[in-house]
Amino acid sequence: MENMDLKIAQEAKMERIVDIASKLGLDENQIELYGNYKAKISLDVMKTLKDKKNGKVILVTAINPTPAGEGKSTTTVGLGQAFNKIGENAIIALREPSFGPVMGVKGGAAGGGYSQVVPMEDLNLHFTGDIHAITTANNAISAIIDNHIHQGNALNIDPRRISWKRCLDMNDRALRNVVVGLGGVGNSLPREDGFNISVASEIMAVLCLASDLEDLKDRVKRIVIGYTYKRIPITIGDLEVEGAVALILKDAIKPNLVQTLENTPALIHGGPFANIAHGCNSIIATNMARKLADYVITEAGFGADLGAEKFLNIKTHQAGFTPSAVIIVATIRALKMHGGVNKKELGPENVDALIKGISNLESHIDTVKEFGLPYVVAINSFVSDTDKETKALEEYLKGNDHPYSLSEVWEKGGEGAVDLAHKVIKEINEKDNNFKRLYDQEDTLAEKIEKIAKKVYGADGVEFSSKARIQLRTFKRHGWDNLSICMAKTQYSLSDNPKLLGRPKGFTVTIRELRPSIGAGFIVALTGDVMTMPGLPKKPAALNMDITAEGEAKGLF
Repeated sequence: MENMDLKIAQEAKMERIVDIASKLGLDENQIELYGNYKAKISLDVMKTLKDKKNGKVILVTAINPTPAGEGKSTTTVGLGQAFNKIGENAIIALREPSFGPVMGVKGGAAGGGYSQVVPMEDLNLHFTGDIHAITTANNAISAIIDNHIHQGNALNIDPRRISWKRCLDMNDRALRNVVVGLGGVGNSLPREDGFNISVASEIMAVLCLASDLEDLKDRVKRIVIGYTYKRIPITIGDLEVEGAVALILKDAIKPNLVQTLENTPALIHGGPFANIAHGCNSIIATNMARKLADYVITEAGFGADLGAEKFLNIKTHQAGFTPSAVIIVATIRALKMHGGVNKKELGPENVDALIKGISNLESHIDTVKEFGLPYVVAINSFVSDTDKETKALEEYLKGNDHPYSLSEVWEKGGEGAVDLAHKVIKEINEKDNNFKRLYDQEDTLAEKIEKIAKKVYGADGVEFSSKARIQLRTFKRHGWDNLSICMAKTQYSLSDNPKLLGRPKGFTVTIRELRPSIGAGFIVALTGDVMTMPGLPKKPAALNMDITAEGEAKGLF
């Protein structure tokens, strides 16, 4: 299937990007070409369109992911194509794939089958260089910090309390903990350091939450990089390099325009880690899409317990819009895994396991209801699904009054989501939208964490480590208590234990540490063993990748 994805993408009949831009009402002066099939859109477009009515935002989320796959991105792309197929003016807004996971487990992240974004090879490799710019900006800050200490340390930065890490867009566990500055006096002060994957950098989060270039600079200025010997926070503004950082990001802040296999316009911009950050594409791209189309189909990383929760609590708060509906993607294969079936045994029919695994879907439906939004469940069809399994899931959804649609976007492209598109529009038009966030900004950090853990995860409560309790008091003293919460939790379970599938009960979430992301406007609450620098698997996807003498990519999917 993976090789089929690449073959389908390489046989695509792409339109020139100037023609895709023209469909959106953009002329050649408003885009910057990166070859024939990629372009960046000028931020001046927002000024030109400021009085135009905003389109409706539809969020695509899913159940907790499993190795069986859910097809959230494929559904997002297919649904966008379906909207245009039924005569609606729609645009897709997605994150950029991170190179590390592409070389590691994913092998690619541009949808699948006949619901893909193209040019697929470019998207999965270097694209327009945005993540490289973020990496450069992040590491420029690291160089400035070490140089400041080397040149006399006028700010009295405590080298033991520098929280800012270097970054690289690659899964490389060997770089999680390093020592820099070795080699004598001329090579700066030796100190412990480490690397994050680039998409976990606060620079990425800031880029994706900024409303414009000036806001980006202001957010960069507020980023905390460490503390003085008296434990006073030090910011990038104190180092006086926010202007230089913003300059490095001057092109990366502009949304990227590409297309789907059916030539539906797609804005691909930003890619914050869905574990450690908020896991959504940029506010600038989403807001631009709202001006360019009547419907914006977007997604958030992992299940509704991570991506959707952060999209609805953090992104909508900072972007200032109310989403119109939510799609919850589920597959029969994944639900059987949540019901206790091993990945290797997913082929045979198992209605009992499916019924048991539906509890995971129920939890995510309840989460969306908690936010007061209309929703539709998308059953992402696989060829291995049996009629009895499909019927059992449909009967559950019908019996509990959950709107649903059987989606066949991998096989049929937009045609496979026409019914889903009609049902989403119906829910938007006929159901009340009582959108509300799960917590008030005035709540304490602990109260926000507890509300998320209880209302979204189904936890009995929250335990804070002694370190986290000290941090809660310290952060309140610094005036950070009114910021949003960004939970860092395993994607595989509703709990903080990745082995507890389905809908676990009777568990407590443990917060081991809090990390300030002041520029992004949230506090990261770390649970379990979430890593900000992933490692490669035993057999990385890179082992299957190659390029022919004619320059044709192999092994991307």
